[in-house]
Amino acid sequence: MSKRNTQQRRHTIVSLLNEQGEVTVDELSQRFETSEVTIRKDLTALEKNGLLLRRYGGAVPVPSEMVTENASEPVSKRKQAIAHAAAGRIRDHNRIIIDSGSTTAALLGELGQKHGLIVMTNSLNIANALRELEPEPTLLMTGGTWDATSESFQGQVAELVLRSYDFDQLFIGADGIDLERGTTTFNELTGLSRVMAEVAREVVVMVESDKLGRKIPNLELPWSAIHTLVTDKGISEDFQQQIELKGINLVIAP
Repeated sequence: MSKRNTQQRRHTIVSLLNEQGEVTVDELSQRFETSEVTIRKDLTALEKNGLLLRRYGGAVPVPSEMVTENASEPVSKRKQAIAHAAAGRIRDHNRIIIDSGSTTAALLGELGQKHGLIVMTNSLNIANALRELEPEPTLLMTGGTWDATSESFQGQVAELVLRSYDFDQLFIGADGIDLERGTTTFNELTGLSRVMAEVAREVVVMVESDKLGRKIPNLELPWSAIHTLVTDKGISEDFQQQIELKGINLVIAP
């Protein structure tokens, strides 16, 4: 069988599992003409989504008593649209930073067709998801001190690591957009965000329109550090004009 893309292959794996009652890594590797490493990534991702249980050498269906109705909340359509528009700015072989956050994490579903990416992140969740992509990007981690509030690595070690590289783009979210000052956040640890912006040629802020005009005490990035803002079509004409007057490249996702 010719090699299918990741989504199709994983869908077929679940169908085979339901038909046969079990699947093996060796069987799937031969069927899809791909490596056992790739198949193991598939099974890990499917297990994480509650679609099967890993076992030695393969997988089995999830027992009915373990199936729950409480699935994790899907990414909102607005975040998906923003991620799609932001990903359109990424070229093959780009070196990018993806900051922690639910909006930036939505980018991961858009990177599967990108080749030769080098991706730095301070988020364990994003790092784990990047390892499941095909083709798999080169993954860099900031290291540093784990901050439970932001669920990311922060601190001086992370800043030193970042300053050892240079990047094409930074993709970063925000808790709020202050039209006078820039991006704002509830988190008081803003030092790493500013270093991320310093080492990237283009700073892309990804934010839902309902956060525009929200003033939060902690300034994260001033407008002078931002090149592009990607938001959804809920942005008002007034906000749109004010942002464009600052010389910001405004991208409105359909």
